[in-house]
Amino acid sequence: MPFEVLDLGLIGFRAAQTRQKEIFAAVKGGRLFSALILCQHHPVISLSRRASSANILLSQAELAVRGIEICAAERGGDVTYHGPGQIMAYPVFNLNYAKKDIHYFLRKLEDVVINLLADFDIQAGRYAGLTGVWVGKQKISSVGIAIRNWITFQGLALNVKSDDLDNFRFIRPCGMDIEVTCMEQVKGTKISAAKVKENLITQFKNIFN
Repeated sequence: MPFEVLDLGLIGFRAAQTRQKEIFAAVKGGRLFSALILCQHHPVISLSRRASSANILLSQAELAVRGIEICAAERGGDVTYHGPGQIMAYPVFNLNYAKKDIHYFLRKLEDVVINLLADFDIQAGRYAGLTGVWVGKQKISSVGIAIRNWITFQGLALNVKSDDLDNFRFIRPCGMDIEVTCMEQVKGTKISAAKVKENLITQFKNIFN
């Protein structure tokens, strides 16, 4: 599946969602075949369509003091945190020209992350019945998508930087009592976000082309 890569850099969550809707409209209208949007977000807690606000452990006022927004997201899953230490990948893919299978697509997104982490000598995998990617019992990547007219949007978040993990303390990630990790924490060394993005593009090409 050919796709255009758009790197939005560090961008607010709402602005990225607006851009994603514009790209979705272009794909739906046939002006663009498919696209992969990459970005990083300013600190934000996003709630899925079915998320419980009880999984946010601080008040909105307390979060605001820490510079963390709360935003709604059109995706599956529950509550999660996004920040500049993560790489976000939003594939706006037209599955009318591929396999129309939501679960298959989710597993392929997990494969993208698992293969990328292997390239950084990090052994990762899945837990049966749970969406996302794990290193041991710690979650390193969240996956949550939406599909309309068999065109995907939303996507995955990969934790890269160790200095952006503390904000996960203010939520129950994905509505569960789990630990979260990142690439730098696992490796015990600094990791270039730019190199992660390059590898991410390569993995998407390998798996979806």
